[in-house]
Amino acid sequence: MPFWDHVEELRRRLLVTICVLGATTIASLVFTERLINFLALPIGSLQNLQSIEVTENISVVMRVALLSGVILAMPVILYEFLAFVLPGLKPNEKRWLYSIIVFGTLLFLAGVVFAYFVMIPASVKFLIELLAVETKPRLSNYVNFITNLLFWIGMGFQLPLIVFALARFKLVTAKTLAKKWRYGVVIIAIIAAVITPTVDPVNMALLMIPLLVLYWISVFMAYLAAK
Repeated sequence: MPFWDHVEELRRRLLVTICVLGATTIASLVFTERLINFLALPIGSLQNLQSIEVTENISVVMRVALLSGVILAMPVILYEFLAFVLPGLKPNEKRWLYSIIVFGTLLFLAGVVFAYFVMIPASVKFLIELLAVETKPRLSNYVNFITNLLFWIGMGFQLPLIVFALARFKLVTAKTLAKKWRYGVVIIAIIAAVITPTVDPVNMALLMIPLLVLYWISVFMAYLAAK
């Protein structure tokens, strides 16, 4: 196809993606309140939160609805991306691209589950009980804190796929990663310190342990990429 035909196709697929995202976001408004209640479980309930500004509640509802809409629209987003990219790939490249999407989704969900059931309860408990002072967080601040933590820890679980892609481009090798594992530990510690919302070593260790496991999975993925 000529260059401008590619641009037109890209524009059309982006338009479809935006329309579907808008529809799923509007549909998410039906159960957004339930999602907010679910997000409030680590702190007890919504009664343990407060709103200060007049527009705070609606901003939280729209934020959660948009995040839910993105999740619901993800199959269409991935389909439009694949439909645009696949015609230019070789058969073997198509196979590992499908694998990356499947495993990337599973790893992201695993990171979100780990964050919600392990990291967030420990972090919230530590932050609330740090001083003997009654603490009642703002609704918007709490939801932003929870959603950011879920997203970044989910992204952190993408490490094996990132290493796999780098190995495919011959930028890293399994031998180098295995040999330089001490540097990997230092980098993981820095990442854990940045992502972890608290400064205590317990929460940092809770995040470091799965990331270290993922590091060695990444070594194996680099080995597979070389094969």
